[in-house]
Amino acid sequence: MQIMRFSLDISSERYLAYYQGSAKYVWVVSEDGRSLKFPAALLQKFVTHGGVQGRFEISFNEQNKLVGMRRI
Repeated sequence: MQIMRFSLDISSERYLAYYQGSAKYVWVVSEDGRSLKFPAALLQKFVTHGGVQGRFEISFNEQNKLVGMRRI
């Protein structure tokens, strides 16, 4: 299994674009310098009144299919 770690700091106003569907994907650079694009819908369970902040990890199986995402 492959794991990528990254940090996010998305304000509630900025997250609104994801929520309303005008932005469907989030692009980040992982801690090891790799680019990662994932569906914005994965962030829903992490949204607070202040937006989405924190350090996260996303995991993929051997076929590079998304397995899960969690806050660390």
